[in-house]
Amino acid sequence: MKRPVIAIVGRPNVGKSTLFNRLIGGMVAIVEDTPGVTRDRLYRVGNWRGQEFLLIDTGGLVVDPGEDILLSQVKHQAGLAMDEADLILFVLDSRVGITLDDEAVASMLRRGDKPVLLVANKVDNFDRPPDFYEFYKLGLGEPIPISSTLGLNIGDLLDAMVDALPKTSGDEDEEDEIRIAVIGRPNVGKSSLVNVILGEERVIVSDIPGTTRDAIDTHFTRMGQRYVLIDTAGLRRKSRVNEATERYSVLRALKAIDRCDIALTVIDATQGVTEQDKKIAGYAHEAGKASVLVINKWDLVPKDEKTMNRFEKEIRSELMFMHYAPTIFVSAITRQRVPKIIELVDFVAEQASTRIATSSINELLSTAVQLNPPPSEKGKKLKVFYGTQVGVKPPTFVIFVNEPELMHFSYQRYLENQIRQNFGFEGCPIRVWLRKRSTKATS
Repeated sequence: MKRPVIAIVGRPNVGKSTLFNRLIGGMVAIVEDTPGVTRDRLYRVGNWRGQEFLLIDTGGLVVDPGEDILLSQVKHQAGLAMDEADLILFVLDSRVGITLDDEAVASMLRRGDKPVLLVANKVDNFDRPPDFYEFYKLGLGEPIPISSTLGLNIGDLLDAMVDALPKTSGDEDEEDEIRIAVIGRPNVGKSSLVNVILGEERVIVSDIPGTTRDAIDTHFTRMGQRYVLIDTAGLRRKSRVNEATERYSVLRALKAIDRCDIALTVIDATQGVTEQDKKIAGYAHEAGKASVLVINKWDLVPKDEKTMNRFEKEIRSELMFMHYAPTIFVSAITRQRVPKIIELVDFVAEQASTRIATSSINELLSTAVQLNPPPSEKGKKLKVFYGTQVGVKPPTFVIFVNEPELMHFSYQRYLENQIRQNFGFEGCPIRVWLRKRSTKATS
């Protein structure tokens, strides 16, 4: 399911980063009582009332950055965040009132077509709140008073945010399409692979890393099945993300992973699995996306009869958390095995959508418990009652037990492995949730 994007904007030193930290429930952004501390956009996933969203923190906006290159980049970066957003939180300082910078930002927001929530921050006493009448002059609706530092009225703000998010329509036509995101480091050959798969030059290809700035969607049909192929910008190490447009590309790539069904993680065969490859594959894994590991530039690797097996073992060793993902060794230049990528995508998509009958799951659990009874802890023994599948993409199961806290992670992994060995699910992670019988679910 696609997560809506919420951007926090405003002039410097109004408390945007402190609010960001409050909303996501953790200290992620650097907070300091100095204007301009937040220069990079930060983004994290938040959740309220069961609604997940991607929250973006931005640098402070000023009317005219002049010749200050850094301020110009911050302004450009914040503008890009607003372009991507489904909802904008415009933060003001209730102690200071409206400034020229506030009016300039408000003018920009009024010209746009995005919903805006006006957030009056630094209200420390709700018994005697400040006068907000001047904020109505901005023409952006009623201000919501909060204190991000003290955590006051944050729940009401979160309620307003969820209520203001655009309602997504369940388009049945989109459900018939398989959405494929092509992800990986810069210059591993993603765009070249896309062009070969599509059979035409739909995407600009260059040897210069970072050519693809945006995530580009291309619709195509093969043997009656419809697909959307999403070519994304290469994800660099954070230390190398220096330009505002590069940071924008990272956001677009993460959003592409979020809305895809299958992630094709492209790895350069001449370099092997790098730390950044692990991080990129980890994004797809943590998002619960089905995956295929595409080893590109295989034509450039000196080979003997054991080369592929050695490389396969290296991949499995370096990407142990993605043991379920199939691999394919290809060359975008010679087109070797590239046509088989879509065949793998079809197979993995089918696996990710598989539903197992509850009777079959319970038969498996009964056999698994008999073969390997759960261990006791401090005289208490875990009892596994029954299980059922509650979702697909990724396949998700709920297992009912007497006491979820008695489930050791190793035994839960054992049950997950039994499910995979008996029912397949090749290419996709599976999720197993524990629930105490007749009570609320826990994990």
